[in-house]
Amino acid sequence: MSGLSPASGPQRALIMASFVSRVGNGLFNTASVLYFTLVVHLPAARVGVGLTIAGLVGLLAGVPAGNLADRYGPRTVWLTALTLQAATMAAFVLIHDWATFTVVATLDRLAAAAAGAAGGALVARAGGERPAAFRARLRTFVNLGVVLGTLGAAFAVSIGTRTAYTALILANAASFACAALIAVRGLPDYRPLPRPEEHHRAAVLSDRPFVSFVALYGAMGLQYQTVSLLLPIWLSAHTDAPRWTVAAVYAVNSAVCVLLQSRIGSRVETPHQGGRALRLAGLCFLVSCPLMALTADVPAWVAPALVVLAVGVHSLGEVWESSGGYALGFGLAPDHAQGQYQGLLGVGFDTGQALAPAVLTTVVLGFGHSGWLLLGVFFAALGAAGPPLAAWAERTRRPNDDPAPTAPVHPDGTPLPDTV
Repeated sequence: MSGLSPASGPQRALIMASFVSRVGNGLFNTASVLYFTLVVHLPAARVGVGLTIAGLVGLLAGVPAGNLADRYGPRTVWLTALTLQAATMAAFVLIHDWATFTVVATLDRLAAAAAGAAGGALVARAGGERPAAFRARLRTFVNLGVVLGTLGAAFAVSIGTRTAYTALILANAASFACAALIAVRGLPDYRPLPRPEEHHRAAVLSDRPFVSFVALYGAMGLQYQTVSLLLPIWLSAHTDAPRWTVAAVYAVNSAVCVLLQSRIGSRVETPHQGGRALRLAGLCFLVSCPLMALTADVPAWVAPALVVLAVGVHSLGEVWESSGGYALGFGLAPDHAQGQYQGLLGVGFDTGQALAPAVLTTVVLGFGHSGWLLLGVFFAALGAAGPPLAAWAERTRRPNDDPAPTAPVHPDGTPLPDTV
């Protein structure tokens, strides 16, 4: 586990802040729908509509927030977004009608999108010459935070009172505030990097290789909800597996990601390596999806073992997929525009997550075993596109695309004296 030890300085502060905020996310996300339907008494269908509206509007914030991070510094934008998230989360305990719920949820998603874009730029600055490896390490602690938060939420949900749900929401709000305090004390106020004269606010949209990568990454992101949404539905409706098997799915997935993310991510840092990682991920999914389908054709006592095997293979693919995404996401973005590029990458990923429930349930549950096989082939095809896409993108990155050399600076942005 030595590979999990956080580095000192800014990296440690960013890991701690992210870990605390994700514990809060785990608390809230597990119980949010139950709170809105059982405590606030909003119809489930209207909750879904409100969350959909919030998610769609939130997509608009990614690139503009990234531009602000590039222009004024990522820490400033991230702190502002965390503060807004703390406020909107606390406001959820005061809502009584659908319109207010939708407004608050929309503001929360806008803040979350801004935090994602600025956070990506912070990872790039704090990660130094190895941002992808640092992002992989960070994800390990983020996963641990979500797991701990989920366990706490399960206890509160078992109580089931309004007070218990309110405590969860306020704890999540407090987690954002604590993350902001950690960032203020431990993160340098990184200064904006020099930008070339031809840079413009929508420069990322004219970067065709990166836009293509965003589309591929968003589509491949459907694999996350294959485990969290699709497989539990399949197990419940099409197999005789014990109910505890669903819990085993989440446990195995979390364990594999926590144990392997940092180890594998530290070996996937360049765009070339990222393309190969996506190909390996696709092959893992090509194996795991048919295995998941086979759980409907085995005895009840065999199904749990088959589920663990399928989820283990799929989770290994998830680690390769996320590591490849980090390598390409950071490696293809110019240093002066990391915020803008990470903002668009977040838009692509969030779009895929928004479409995932409809796509997965329609195709896989509609076609059954053939749908699972089709899903595996789809992921494998996307992964196979990774290496040629990375090669194309690297050919378009010319040395003269970088800004002119400037005076050396300390990691916190303070100019250093010239040396002879």
